[in-house]
Parts: sequence; C-alpha cells; structure tokens
Amino acid sequence: MIEIVIEARDAAISKSMKVKRILPFRLRRMVGPFIFMDHAGPLANAPSDLSLLDVLPHPHIGLSTVSYLFGGRVTHRDSLGVEQIIRPGEVNWMTAGRGIAHSERFEDPSALAGGELEMIQTWVALPEKDEEAAPAFNNYSPDQLPVFTEKNVWMRLIAGDAYGIKNEVKISSPLFYIHVVLKQDAVFGLPKEHTERGFYIAKGSVEVSGNTYHQGQMLVFDKGADPLIRALENSTLMLLGGEPLGERFIWWNFVSSRKERIEQAKEDWKQGRIILPPMDNKEFIPLPDDKSRPAGSAPRPEPLS
Repeated sequence: MIEIVIEARDAAISKSMKVKRILPFRLRRMVGPFIFMDHAGPLANAPSDLSLLDVLPHPHIGLSTVSYLFGGRVTHRDSLGVEQIIRPGEVNWMTAGRGIAHSERFEDPSALAGGELEMIQTWVALPEKDEEAAPAFNNYSPDQLPVFTEKNVWMRLIAGDAYGIKNEVKISSPLFYIHVVLKQDAVFGLPKEHTERGFYIAKGSVEVSGNTYHQGQMLVFDKGADPLIRALENSTLMLLGGEPLGERFIWWNFVSSRKERIEQAKEDWKQGRIILPPMDNKEFIPLPDDKSRPAGSAPRPEPLS
C-alpha cells in the first residue's frame, strides 16, 4: 500500500534560512509532476539582519514554482517586473518555461515576529511541449481557492482537481495539491482521480494501516491504494500528486527532459542571458562550481527555491 516513506532532510537556501527538504529523494525523484518540495519554518529566531534570510535572484527553467505560506510574508520579484507580497493562504505560481530569475526577500520584521514565518515551496515539472514556454507569474487569493469542511476536517484546494472539486489556478498537466487540517481522531482518505499520490506531514502525526507517521515525513502510495488516514493529534497535511511526465533531469535550479538543455541553462546564467528582476538586480547567486555532479544529479543544498 505504501510505496515509500521519505524523511525530510536539512538544507539551507540562504545564509540564515534553513529548510526541510522532502523532494527530490534518491529513491523517489517525483510524485506526479512534483519534482521538488521544501518546508521552511516556523522560524523561531530571526536574525537581527533580516537580509541574511533573503534568497537572492537566481534562475529557473522547465518548471513552475508554487509558493504557499502558513504564516508570515515574503516579497517575490522576478524578471517580468512582478513584485508580489506573498501572504498566507494565497497561491503564487511562477512558470519559468524557457527561463526566469526571481528573488525572495524577507523585508517585514512584523511578519517574522513570534516565529510565524512558515512556507512550503514545490516545483512542478512542465510537460515537454511547455518546457520552452514564455515565463509567467500568477497570484491567486484565498477566495479563489475552494475550501471544503466536514466534521474534524478542513481542506483548501491549492491547484488541480480532487474529490470532485476544481479551481481556476492555471496548470499544465493533471495534478492535485491540497492543504488539509485534521483534528485529532479525524479519518480522511486520499483522492482517487490521479495515478500518483502522496502526502507530507507538516505538523502532527497520523496513523495509516496501524503504523504511526510523524511531522517531517512524506508517504507515497502504490497505484490503486485506498488508505485511510487517522489523525493521532491535530495535524496539517499537504496532499499532492498527479500524472507522471516521464524522466526529468534536475541540477541546481534547472529542470528539463534533456540533459543538454540544462547545460545550455548553465551557460545562459553565466553569460547573463536570463534577465535579473528589474527591481532587484544589484546582486545574484552565481552558478555553483560543482564539477563533481553531472547534469541529472540531485540539486545542491545551496540556494534552491
């Protein structure tokens, strides 16, 4: 029933921002089109210099980044000239396509007070036909995202379709992504519409088939499995999955179906052919010097977002 249990690993995305990295994992690179997942926060101790948390401008190709906050605020700036303050409950969906650069800045001290900053970022690989699409950015407010409630269960559909519910978030391939809050003893099942399915435990603990799983673990299920999830305490889950896209190569912040495209992206970044955000172009993250890893290897733990 359970194909694999993934334990989150510690990683760093800036000088002072530590995260729990879930995907990619060496034994399970993707779940549906989802190829990357980080969980940042809750941030217990913010540095006196907030800029130490910032993720400087950096590039992406061949994917969409999906930023979703539980608490706090983050300022997004990108090559398109978009400047967007990301707030809890919104969906911020940036499609890199043939190439984009963006930054994430933590500029509001009040948003970091009390350890409230907490964020999940995923990357969704693009179908081959869309890998060279024009870059785009869309912000969706909470009132555009359907919420479903029943006894002891609260659920927000972030993107895609599940349980017969859809929303207007623009996606490129069949998927589902859901924020679920369970009260203790709630019983919940995964959606059945998609081939690959899993969930990440952001908070709390649950029981599946008599076994206990805890915060920081992702469970991925065999095709056709119909598990029942019981909350052992108040818990927060992120459900995700969809239809597989085929093999993808990933190196640093680049994703592609072709190794040679990643090599091109490296050179594009070094030569300045991927434009920096016009409102944040004074500094950037240089291409890592990582001759030990060929294209297609797991991304480095240095600034990924």
